[in-house]
Amino acid sequence: MPKIVDPAERRQAVADAVLRVAAREGLDHASLRNVADEAGLAIGSVRHYFDGSSELMIFAMGELARRIEARISTRAAALLDPAATGDRRERTVQLLAETLPLDAARREEAGVWLSFVSAARTRPELRGRLATMQAGLDDLVRRVLTETDRVGALVPGLDLDLETRRLSALLDGLALQAVQHPLLVGPDELCAVLRRHLDTLAAPRP
Repeated sequence: MPKIVDPAERRQAVADAVLRVAAREGLDHASLRNVADEAGLAIGSVRHYFDGSSELMIFAMGELARRIEARISTRAAALLDPAATGDRRERTVQLLAETLPLDAARREEAGVWLSFVSAARTRPELRGRLATMQAGLDDLVRRVLTETDRVGALVPGLDLDLETRRLSALLDGLALQAVQHPLLVGPDELCAVLRRHLDTLAAPRP
């Protein structure tokens, strides 16, 4: 009796193979042939589930985004919970730091994501997923700032649209520097810069 293959599981396995190849050798090496080899499949099997390299790359980008968003949503729920206790500013740092490459897993994620960003310069079909991811980060930052302002913990009168863009750009820049210069920009420095920026936005403590 032939083995029953779950299409969703097979697509997931192929996407995982794309991310592993991209992390290890770079996105340029994530060809259909190399991805099929990584997944332990015939190239025809990969083509059965994905109509070419572009569809495969878009799906893999979506999988990477899902992983990042799932991790961040747990922190966001804790920060935005009205019943949450403890130091709000530190919980804010912990939430936003989930977007930074503070450990091996997150450095790998950030490196692969930046590879997708670079590829999108010449591959327009990838830009929609990038735009969705950026919008998600902007929305997260805006929610954090809006809620912090609501409880009176921000400097009064800040332009939240401008501060959302500024903080979002800071997170992007920190991630880029940490990926490009891992020996120069470590986790402690990343968190220190983030804390210093948040301190400039915080209302004086009573």
